[in-house]
Amino acid sequence: MLTITFLGVGGAFAKRNHQSNALIEIWNEGPDRQQAPDDNLLIDFGATGPLALHELKDEDGFAYLNDKGRIHFPSIKRVFISHLHADHIGGLEEMAFANRFLYAGFKPQLISSDKILNNLWEQSLRGGLGVLKDKCASLSDYFESHAIAMTDTNRSGLTIRDKYRFTIFPTDHLSIREKYDWPSLGLFIDEAGSGDGAFFSGDTRYDFEAYGSMLSRSKIVFHDVQLFDQPDPVHALLSELKTMPEAIRRKTWLYHFDDTWDDPEFDHIKELFAGFVLPKKRYVIFN
Repeated sequence: MLTITFLGVGGAFAKRNHQSNALIEIWNEGPDRQQAPDDNLLIDFGATGPLALHELKDEDGFAYLNDKGRIHFPSIKRVFISHLHADHIGGLEEMAFANRFLYAGFKPQLISSDKILNNLWEQSLRGGLGVLKDKCASLSDYFESHAIAMTDTNRSGLTIRDKYRFTIFPTDHLSIREKYDWPSLGLFIDEAGSGDGAFFSGDTRYDFEAYGSMLSRSKIVFHDVQLFDQPDPVHALLSELKTMPEAIRRKTWLYHFDDTWDDPEFDHIKELFAGFVLPKKRYVIFN
């Protein structure tokens, strides 16, 4: 069984729904699913991630995240990093220090492309984590890095529990001179033997030509959205997502939206799409 729970569903500037980080949980056959999963993976851990995880630990079914009122950070086994904006990595410093000083130096696995992992340390985390008592620190003092190579087809991945394959693909979130030259990743998850898949866009401009085949293969789709139009956006516009084939729209859940999502002008979303993602709700992807 594989589920996804969004810690938050908002965009970078959201104040009502936390930022869009998500928790993948995996259970083997048979256990009590109120207990800790057999494996898990955070998709990003942004600036509001620690507060969102702190709130999630008190929800029914997430007691394994609760350590006498504080977050039990070693319960998070892996963290996937889609890109280096603060709403996706801003909570990693707290996680790193909490694991090192409160939990005997536990090191979760940190997963991304090699370029993102290198830039993560040099450009983002080193300023806060780079010095420990009597030594200069490195990323390996806090995390076990797992770089997924980008192949000639621009897609590669890893398998968890010999059953679920996580394939990364480049997203057209930002570019400097040409498409994909600023690293940003999405995830495609498939279950061995079933042929079923799930699509997680990460942050991206609308790029149906690049990922439309993955959308068609997926039983469920999670796509970031920007609710208002603007020239040269860095996220998929709602107006663009409305042009997807109906069969794809109907299985697409929208996330990464701003604080106006519950305005009556968006009541029609449930008629065109699966709906807006709800925070703190487990969505079953593979049963």
